[in-house]
Amino acid sequence: MTLLASIPSPSQGVWELGPVPLRAYALCIIAGIVAAAWLTEKRWLARGGAPGDVLDIAVWAVPFGIIGGRIYHVITSPRPYFGEGGDPLRAFAIWEGGLGIWGAIAFGAVGAWIACRRRGIPLPAFGDALAPGLLVAQAIGRLGNWFNQELFGGPTDLPWGLEIDLANRPSEYLDVATFHPTFLYELLWNLAAAAVVIWADRRFRLSHGRAFALYVALYCAGRLWIELLRTDPAETFFGVRLNVFTAIVVGLLAVAYLVWQRGRPREVITRGEEFAAAERASSGEGDRADAPATEPGAVRADEHRRGEPG
Repeated sequence: MTLLASIPSPSQGVWELGPVPLRAYALCIIAGIVAAAWLTEKRWLARGGAPGDVLDIAVWAVPFGIIGGRIYHVITSPRPYFGEGGDPLRAFAIWEGGLGIWGAIAFGAVGAWIACRRRGIPLPAFGDALAPGLLVAQAIGRLGNWFNQELFGGPTDLPWGLEIDLANRPSEYLDVATFHPTFLYELLWNLAAAAVVIWADRRFRLSHGRAFALYVALYCAGRLWIELLRTDPAETFFGVRLNVFTAIVVGLLAVAYLVWQRGRPREVITRGEEFAAAERASSGEGDRADAPATEPGAVRADEHRRGEPG
C-alpha cells in the first residue's frame, strides 16, 4: 500500500493581520536565525565563551548576511528585476523570497568579523561554534521555499513528488503535476550535515575554523547534486548553472583548508588585551596589571595540553 502519493504545497504563504501581511517565508527565516543563535550559544558556552557574545555578534552578522544574500540572488537571477518586463524595485522586496546562501555567508562573515574584532574574539573559533547552527537555520529556511512554491526540481512521479499549483509551474511543465521537492532534499541534507559536524567536532576536537570548513564542504556536496535537479531560472555558464560552479569551487577550498589545518590542537581562546582592559575598567577594577586571565576579560576554551592532537 502506498502511504504517500505526493507532497501537497501549502495553499497560501501570506496571512493578513489587518494591514500587516504575515509571510511564511519571513517567519521561517526568523525561526532559523533563532534556532541558530540558540544552538550556537550552547556550543560557544561549552567552548568557554562568555554569555551574550553570540547575540552581540548576531546583531552585526544577521543584517550583513541578509543584505549579502539578497545581492547574490539578484546578481545570479537578474531577469525578474532587470530583464524584459522586470521591475528593478522588486530587488528590494526580500519578503517575496530570494536569498542566496553564498552571499549571505560571505557578507555575514564580514559582519561577524567586525563584531568579533570589537569583542576580541578569534573569528575562526566563533565560526566553529556557529557551523551546525547555520545548517539548522538553512534547513528551517527552506520551508519558506515550500510555502512560496519555488525552487523545486524537475518533474517526477516518485511518491514524494511535490504538488505545484498551475500558476507557479514553469511554462514548459504546465501539464506536469508533481516535481522533485528540492526544498525537502536540502532540508534533510542540512540536518544530517549538522549532526555530522557536531559528531566530528566532539570526536576530533575541531578548531581553528575546521568545523566551519567541514560545514562548508558538506553543504557544497549536497548543494551540488540538488542544484542539478532544479529548474528555476538562473544564470548559467557553458549551459551549467552558476551555483554548480560555486559549489564545486567553494567546496574544494573548504576541503583544502581542512587538510591544511589538520592535526592542530584545540586552541585556548583568549580575548584581546584591549577588550580585557575595557571590561576591567567598566567593572571598576582599574588598570590592575595582575588581573588573572580567567576574569571577565578572557574567554577560555577546553583546557588541555597544547601538544594533544586535535
